[in-house]
Amino acid sequence: MKFNLLFNKAVFPFAIAALSVIGFSSQVKAVTFSGSVNGSWGIPTPGEINDEPIYTGVDDNVFTWGDPTLFEGASAYQLVFQGSSFSTDAGSVFKIGDLTYRNGTVLLGTSVESVPLNLSLSFDEPPEINEIFDYGFSLQNTPNLSDNPELNADYLLVVDNGAKGSFKYGGNEYTITLAGFSQDNGKTQVSEFRVLEGEKTTASVFAKIDKVAFSKKEV
Repeated sequence: MKFNLLFNKAVFPFAIAALSVIGFSSQVKAVTFSGSVNGSWGIPTPGEINDEPIYTGVDDNVFTWGDPTLFEGASAYQLVFQGSSFSTDAGSVFKIGDLTYRNGTVLLGTSVESVPLNLSLSFDEPPEINEIFDYGFSLQNTPNLSDNPELNADYLLVVDNGAKGSFKYGGNEYTITLAGFSQDNGKTQVSEFRVLEGEKTTASVFAKIDKVAFSKKEV
């Protein structure tokens, strides 16, 4: 199945979550974070042009949207998030799960504009830390008017509205930033996940845990 993941011209890392980034001092022993990630989709935002939105999968890891019934052999759009286990140091990029995106063919006005992904992180180390972060995904559905398949590709990207929440450990505050989508085990990440019309593919989602730096005035 052909995969088409187009790179942005933007310089990475992406500003796809309004979170802080810092590093550990070389004199301080690095903290290792390990655990597992689960994800579920929230209530979508239809947008102004979708006066008859159709969707399923709220509070589930499989989300579909749009009405494909008038197109022979067509399917609705679909997003599937599969969380994974992780083990990482602060400041290192790590995989949080896989996202499968199916580019459907649906009636105009039955789609949605965006949908939030609620990520639940359960830590084994440090123990007894459970946090939920909320990331909004913008769904860009094209009208398929071009003879160029690349121009008819639909895509999604993370909305720059920040993650809701942070956590504290050992007297320090930490935040989580999404690093982007990747198909090479995190060596490179892109902010947009594009898929050709009628196709389906999977990319891994990577993130990073960072320790928040405070100035001397704030201490």
